[in-house]
Amino acid sequence: MMTTEAATDTIIDLPLNYFAYIQNELGVSLNKIQKQAVTQTEGAVLLLASPGSGKTTTLLMRIGYLVRELGVHPSRIKAVTFSRASANEMKERFSRYFPGQHAQVQFSTIHSLCFEIVREHYRGEPDSFQIIEGSMDQAGVRSASPDQPPLYKQAILRHIYKSINGEPLTDDQMEELTTYISYVKNKMLSEDQWGAVKVSVAQAERVLREYERFKRTSHSCLLVDYDDMLTLANDLLDRHPALLSAYQERYDYLLTDESQDTSLVQHELISKLVKRHGNLFVVADDDQSIYSWRGAEPEYLLHFRDYYPSAEVLFMEQNYRSVPVIVNTADRFIRRNKQRYDKKMYTENEDEGTIHIHTAADSRAQAAYLVEELRSLDSDQLASSAILYRNNASSIAMVHALDQAAIPFYIKDMDNRFFSHWVVEDILNFMRMTFTDKRADLLHKIHLKMNGYISKQQMAELLSIDNQESVFDNLLRHVPLKDYQIKPLEAVRDTLREMKGMPPLPAIRVIRERLGYDKGLDKLCEWQGHRKDNLNEILGTLEEIAGTQESMEAFAARLKELEAALKTSKRHRQDQQLLTLSTFHSAKGLEFERVYMIDLMDGMIPSSEDIKAYSSGDESRMEEAVRLFYVGMTRAKQQLELISCRERGGEKTGESRFVSHVRSLLQPEQAASSAEGSVNSPAIRPGDSIKHRSFGTGEVTGVNGDLVDIRFAQELRTLSLRVCLEMGLLEVLSTE
Repeated sequence: MMTTEAATDTIIDLPLNYFAYIQNELGVSLNKIQKQAVTQTEGAVLLLASPGSGKTTTLLMRIGYLVRELGVHPSRIKAVTFSRASANEMKERFSRYFPGQHAQVQFSTIHSLCFEIVREHYRGEPDSFQIIEGSMDQAGVRSASPDQPPLYKQAILRHIYKSINGEPLTDDQMEELTTYISYVKNKMLSEDQWGAVKVSVAQAERVLREYERFKRTSHSCLLVDYDDMLTLANDLLDRHPALLSAYQERYDYLLTDESQDTSLVQHELISKLVKRHGNLFVVADDDQSIYSWRGAEPEYLLHFRDYYPSAEVLFMEQNYRSVPVIVNTADRFIRRNKQRYDKKMYTENEDEGTIHIHTAADSRAQAAYLVEELRSLDSDQLASSAILYRNNASSIAMVHALDQAAIPFYIKDMDNRFFSHWVVEDILNFMRMTFTDKRADLLHKIHLKMNGYISKQQMAELLSIDNQESVFDNLLRHVPLKDYQIKPLEAVRDTLREMKGMPPLPAIRVIRERLGYDKGLDKLCEWQGHRKDNLNEILGTLEEIAGTQESMEAFAARLKELEAALKTSKRHRQDQQLLTLSTFHSAKGLEFERVYMIDLMDGMIPSSEDIKAYSSGDESRMEEAVRLFYVGMTRAKQQLELISCRERGGEKTGESRFVSHVRSLLQPEQAASSAEGSVNSPAIRPGDSIKHRSFGTGEVTGVNGDLVDIRFAQELRTLSLRVCLEMGLLEVLSTE
């Protein structure tokens, strides 16, 4: 666990007139640490700001202090943040606090700063580079030549992927591929390191190499995406001393916000810009670093003094947002992580809130429970409430239930890809074949994902037959088949005919089981690297929607309605009287009176990949999952509900270990008595040798409430002590 010296208790030469001014005129009252963060203007400062501690206000008051008290010209100050929305918010708030001075203070994202650097270098060469991001229909997007894709990042990647793999790139694969590219660029990895990055997209490294070659050679000017903007700006500053010197002299004070989300190349850029004067103010929270999968470097914060040896490190730990039960529980929860600064979040707010843990039978019961809870709220209460989840797929089932209950909602980060996902299209195509089995084009789309073992050559022969007969009859009569194919194809034909008029939920289950769709997905996951838990989540959501519809036609129509409802919700403004739906990631920086965290099962949060990595000894992914859960918890001001399901998509699920941990924090005596009352053995401590019925002999490495970390021969596991003892799974062999 990282530690550093506590901030000093005294502030020398405190400018009382400034703090009196902002309190009397602006209504801003700062505590001792906030005041020190405002007045410690020279040199490097790392301000570790706990959730709800007023970090943005403190940063803005620091800029105001530089301008109003120290006489720094506003144009000599640069404030850099993570997103365009954050930059706009800071600029707007500063203009309210200090009207007349805001126009010259430079608030921007790191990408816009890099664009400025690149544009400065190429000034006088108007066609030297072209940005290939934005919307497809933007001005300037055109093909390099008739046989080349449009000069647009996604179009280029789709073209290259298909030329290499011989099949189209799905939307999910596009997201993973672009994340992979961002990771490589933000980590500043050399070409010989690209292949070491884990990615399931087929031939991803080769696609990246071709993509880089295309950008350099396919057009008269350099093609640049947003990630290139960072690496190009950093490279230009390295190679052109005059350009670097110009930017070093342009600003006397540089401030960065949300610095736990910035990457290695971004840190490199900032360090270059402040090297001459050293006046860097970094606002961050290592406990809220949740973007390592796209290249963020939270380790930079933990080693801040390695980069800036004389830096001041301040702890802003007072939470002004939430009630004590939420603050204290979240603070104890995040302490399960080891790679962090040792800090203690606290609050002086009154204790009037609650944390409630609810376990629903399944996702439909979860949605029904939430609908009943939300119906009891008035419009103001609804507008200050949020449903948070890890994956966007969780929002679809909730939108279905909310739409049926006429509860108005706003989606922070709408993802309409669900409705165009190939799994959804597969299920609809199976259903279409129950109405007519004469369309070979439908069978062509699903034949590799069902029983029947139809080869590509056989499928090609079938597609050439146009006699308006059953595709199965054509296969059996006119296409050469192997003996082992006949019975499965007859069974598929007969099953589809039996399904005509079947309600959609049992129809989906027949598709998955009798027609072999689940087994087909297993093969696809093995061949193409798809994540099976993601596909199962989509199927589970489809089953939830199907369970409320009487016919397959109604089911298909309902999907169209939900797609339209999602598009409509995106047009709603967040300041309307609407319930907010958001992923944990997109909720960072927001706050709500009441927060409902849903789908809190092992395999969701932490994800199956998090658990697998942790079991093999890699703790970094699990620590990030802990931070993500912590971000969700700390969005709540008065009321926090943690909701899990015992079953999802017809499969049994286990409550998230994070929920179990929170329960043990809320009810420590009950957890302890339950564990002690279940077995006549000494209390389990680190260093104890134990034997587990399934995993064998291991050593206890950590105990946190009801959760026990045990190192077995091949893996590290976190288990619920109460459950293990109640089920007789653990035996203590020796104690320390």
